[in-house]
Amino acid sequence: MPTYIAFLRAINLGKSRKFPKDAIAGATASIGARDVATYINTGNVRLASSMRSPAKVEAALEAAYLADRGFEVPTIVFTPPQLREVVADCEALRAEFGEPGTHYVTLLKATPPLAAVDAVHALQAPHERLVVRGRALHLMTDGGVQGSRLDNARELKDLGVGTARTVNVVRTLVERWC
Repeated sequence: MPTYIAFLRAINLGKSRKFPKDAIAGATASIGARDVATYINTGNVRLASSMRSPAKVEAALEAAYLADRGFEVPTIVFTPPQLREVVADCEALRAEFGEPGTHYVTLLKATPPLAAVDAVHALQAPHERLVVRGRALHLMTDGGVQGSRLDNARELKDLGVGTARTVNVVRTLVERWC
């Protein structure tokens, strides 16, 4: 059975979008998934499924999460090799640009259109850099993300649905699950 890593977007925000890890695991298992594991409370899930397509896994999980919670939970699914590639890109970017003070990776549901990638790459701000590699947007800043001028740029919306994690979380998931 293939293994997948799913990233849930916009959960555990405020009172109305609670989705505890145990409930995530139960809803994930409800689609016939096996070997379900979660990591921290931000919506990181490993599962094995007989489904052979990440898109089918995404759709099944989104339906299960909606049924369980009563609200939509956008879900982004990667295979272990795809997630290892994201981490390899993180290391390549660090080698190219130096160690950033903060590095967030937004994992995207689909490969973004080239025009959207070009628009994001054209954005500039002192001490910040945005780089799109495949289905990942990297935000690297010398400081924290709170002061970022690029983090909420309107051009980012054209990349499509995504969910952000720190580079350390993504590295940890690769170490544990890939």
